[in-house]
Amino acid sequence: MPLESNARIAKALAERGYNAEREAVTLLAGAPDPTAAVAAAVDRAPDDALRITADHVREAIGDTDRSAASPDEPGQSPVETEGSSGPDSGEIESGPESAVGDSGPSSAGPDSARNHDRSSVDADSSRDADSPRNPDLRDIEVGNDMTGRSTGTGEYADFVTTFRDRYERLSKILRGRVNHRPAEAIADMPGGSDAAMIGLVNDVRSTKSGHWLIELEDTTGTFPALVMKDKGLADVVDEILLDECVAVEGTLADDAGILFADSLHFPDVPRTHHPGGADRHVQAALISDVHVGSDEFMADAWHSFTDWLHTPEADPVEYLLLAGDMVEGVGVYPDQDEELDIVDIYEQYEAFAEHLKEVPADTEVVMIPGNHDAVRLAEPQPGFDDEIREILDVHDARIVSNPATVSVEGVEVLMYHGVSLDEVIAELPEEKASYDEPHKAMYQLLKKRHVAPQFGGHTRVAPEERDYLVMEDVPDVFHTGHVHKLGWGKYHNVLAVNSGCWQAQTDFQKSVNIDPDAGYAPILDLDTLDMTVRKFS
Repeated sequence: MPLESNARIAKALAERGYNAEREAVTLLAGAPDPTAAVAAAVDRAPDDALRITADHVREAIGDTDRSAASPDEPGQSPVETEGSSGPDSGEIESGPESAVGDSGPSSAGPDSARNHDRSSVDADSSRDADSPRNPDLRDIEVGNDMTGRSTGTGEYADFVTTFRDRYERLSKILRGRVNHRPAEAIADMPGGSDAAMIGLVNDVRSTKSGHWLIELEDTTGTFPALVMKDKGLADVVDEILLDECVAVEGTLADDAGILFADSLHFPDVPRTHHPGGADRHVQAALISDVHVGSDEFMADAWHSFTDWLHTPEADPVEYLLLAGDMVEGVGVYPDQDEELDIVDIYEQYEAFAEHLKEVPADTEVVMIPGNHDAVRLAEPQPGFDDEIREILDVHDARIVSNPATVSVEGVEVLMYHGVSLDEVIAELPEEKASYDEPHKAMYQLLKKRHVAPQFGGHTRVAPEERDYLVMEDVPDVFHTGHVHKLGWGKYHNVLAVNSGCWQAQTDFQKSVNIDPDAGYAPILDLDTLDMTVRKFS
């Protein structure tokens, strides 16, 4: 008889309250009667056991054979595409369009999600006892997590504190590049003097003559800078967003009332940045926007993904980094209730937890919230409350704030859900930021060293004593989601990845002309930072 899929075995054990070793799952999948074998293994396990081991299974069924599966079985190996192209893409070889070509992803409706008869996995495609995975070799640390550390009350003074912290930390990066003077000191300098100022952008506007007037603010006051249209800086001015931190160098007018700009500088990522790397061959799956609870959640694609994670080919995938929107949420956009398969937010998280149980039990899972999740919309977003954390207590998953930095075996990964990408794409020219190439919008955030620089627009910002949205340290990998588009590339040796989604096009997305890239999983080699994108839909 055909073997059960490893993911279904893992889920059956999870429903009984157990995790399991990979070899144990493989043995159960290869048993003549997997259902009876699961029951016998659970019965044989000690009362205080939390994990089913291979020894428990052998004692229960007396089967010491470890089957190895056929990698050629149709439908089990997802489409594989290699990295992305671009003038600064390093090891990445081909463009995002190669990964999202073909026809759009198919949708699995609610009945399919509940009653899906998933194809069985041949014994040769499941992991065996020779798996190279060794949890003792893993090293993962989380930084910049503001969960439980929120200090803001929404008072005006709290916002002043946030922006002061932003200015201090970003200006420190820029001070090594220009001979900075405070606004009040520049105002006292004689006309014709060379001067440089670092400040937050208060305003940018065009003059009648076609020049640009930029008003900068620091902790001492404001001062205007004029960018002449013949200076060749139009391309740089096009990239400026309100409230970001920039440096302007130039010469004061004769009356010292304005600074004629000769150059503009962003905090930016140094071109000399050298990313870290793991000491062994190990991989991380970068995914986001699962949207369980939507009637367009692609259950079949998710099952294919988790089935693949149980195969020898996926042995190196020891980390799963999920960048927000685990569930569809409730009341996020107009008439959303008409597109929900699950209308209760807690039931959505319960359903997501069941899907997460299909992931191999010894996978290290890190999750941040997104704008569809049950946390505050204002960023930074803390991790979930205790009630939802209890629901999501699967595989010892780490739930941290949005954004957060995750150091994975020497690779610094900045995880950010990505709401500000909408604003960047709306504000900047299409060639610099677009939904079709979301990684280019991410390059802009890297250049600004801030994940959500503009205040008062689409991106809500919560006032805190510390601006947790500043990129004080340069990441090796920048991982986002939110826009439901797949894109990746390298900017000054930083790999920027927007990982697509697991939700087919909704009616709302049709109304705003969003055609999602669904059912893809970028797989990152942590030793080389090469990336492969696998398609499961």
